[in-house]
Amino acid sequence: MKKLGIALGGGGAKGVAHVLMLEALDELGWQPYCIAGTSIGAIVGALYASGNSAKQLRDDLTTASFSEDGSFIDDIFTKDLSRWWDILDLNFSGKGLLDVKDFLARLQSKLKVSTFEELEVPLRIVAADFWKREPIVFESGPLLPAVHASMALPGVFQPVQIDGRVLIDGGVVNPVPFDVLPADCEVVVAVDVIGQREPHVKDPLPSFGDAIFNTVQIFEKSIVREKLKQRAPTIYIEPEITDIKVLDFFKAADVFRQAETAKERLKVELEKLMD
Repeated sequence: MKKLGIALGGGGAKGVAHVLMLEALDELGWQPYCIAGTSIGAIVGALYASGNSAKQLRDDLTTASFSEDGSFIDDIFTKDLSRWWDILDLNFSGKGLLDVKDFLARLQSKLKVSTFEELEVPLRIVAADFWKREPIVFESGPLLPAVHASMALPGVFQPVQIDGRVLIDGGVVNPVPFDVLPADCEVVVAVDVIGQREPHVKDPLPSFGDAIFNTVQIFEKSIVREKLKQRAPTIYIEPEITDIKVLDFFKAADVFRQAETAKERLKVELEKLMD
């Protein structure tokens, strides 16, 4: 098999679609040579690189019972009775709206490793240095802090301090990090899950939340367009995911349904490149 690198981009709940793209690799028996991830792509990438199959990840999300008000019966990583706010607690007094301490603890238990060096597949994670306004790429050392930094969406999650740097969500500097994969990758797959949003029929003006989140995604999409002009990956996959907001994890089944066509398209493209 050729050396395949896959980049999993940011996009909040839309990043659930990454699981299907990794499932395509598993079904073809093509293990990645390296994975690069930003934000939700860093989370999914770390889970997969640590030895969880795509099917396991899909089953975890499929069996979770979410509700629209943010509560759910089974959380993403465990089967015990719980509440959404047990994982992401509202925190109006701090420097971010949601507290992710419990989520990170459960993520760590699912990862079962502590460092990049222990992963079954090499992984590169992108975060952004808040004060220097530049990307930071992690590929060695402690794993969970890097994932935490990469998913630290400004205003929602508190920034993360690592080695004197203040770090935030990598999507603000590199939403689809295919350009940080090793140069010797013979096949580069970029998965863009920024998605699309449609205006409401009754009122096209966005709500306060939509105005904030979608504006960030406009910035991200602009970055991706410019990157594609400079250097195109071997395969660029953009699942047609519409009307899924950043924290709409209760719509995981809907994301899977919308991303199924992209999964099949990826398999067709990869089959053409197989030895």
